[in-house]
Amino acid sequence: MPPPAGLPVDPVVASPEARLRPLSELPWQRLAPLRGLLTDIDDTLTREGTIEPEALAALHALRAAGLAVIAITGRPARWSEPFVQAWPVAAIVAENGGVMLRLEHGRIRHDYTTDDATRVANAHRMAACAAAVQAEVSGAALARDSAGRLTDIAVDHSEFSHLDEARIAQVVAVMRRHGLTATVSSIHINGWIGGHSKWTGAHWAVQALTGEPLQPDRWLYVGDSTNDQEMFERLPLTVAVANIARFVPQLRALPGYVTSAERGRGFAEVAQAVLEAKLDEVAKAAGGRPHGFAQAADQSGA
Repeated sequence: MPPPAGLPVDPVVASPEARLRPLSELPWQRLAPLRGLLTDIDDTLTREGTIEPEALAALHALRAAGLAVIAITGRPARWSEPFVQAWPVAAIVAENGGVMLRLEHGRIRHDYTTDDATRVANAHRMAACAAAVQAEVSGAALARDSAGRLTDIAVDHSEFSHLDEARIAQVVAVMRRHGLTATVSSIHINGWIGGHSKWTGAHWAVQALTGEPLQPDRWLYVGDSTNDQEMFERLPLTVAVANIARFVPQLRALPGYVTSAERGRGFAEVAQAVLEAKLDEVAKAAGGRPHGFAQAADQSGA
């Protein structure tokens, strides 16, 4: 099932400087209506490739509260399979929007944005591009998880190999010369053929899972690097974990808020804020005094 057509194209208009604030300043009233969270995986839920305990606990708490979490990653589909089974997530959209994985009756279901014949043709083009990257860019090597990729290619720049900014830019240029879309994550440079992205993947997954179009103000996105900036740009409610600092000079669009902790601990901060907002909503409905109201009063000196 492909992503829905006719996606909104206008980004959220706001200057980066005006939008980047500590998560503690995010009003609980904006979090209370949320239906769920969209999140990156590498260096947002994980540290050195392993999910942090705080992030895993946060995923369980969100599911227990009835909030869906959809992970959207540049990692390959095969790499994602054990995690869609082990983690309490509604789905994983892998390869930057190219493949969606979810559990149905205990089995993993794979959906793609293209048919089999198109994927085979694209694979030949991407293989030629990968060969050109390795021939033209000194030290460039395909990511070690490449065998599990079904719709894209990835070059390692920070996971097991190191490429400086100049060589990263070279890789991106070669990919684009071959007609690929190219993005840079915290660990890899990803290239693929087609118009899909994390943004279209979010729409696709929400529609598939809920039966309704994505309502931007009902979903919060959490990310950490340059390949998250389309989400930062288009969604009204976005948060980055603290390790976004490495990429800030390269971003054309920044998240609205930033956590105090890095990686999975930062994600856990976001989850806690959302869960507290939901409790505040219940307290307000019952005529009580929301936790967020008390915080605001304390800060104002009331």
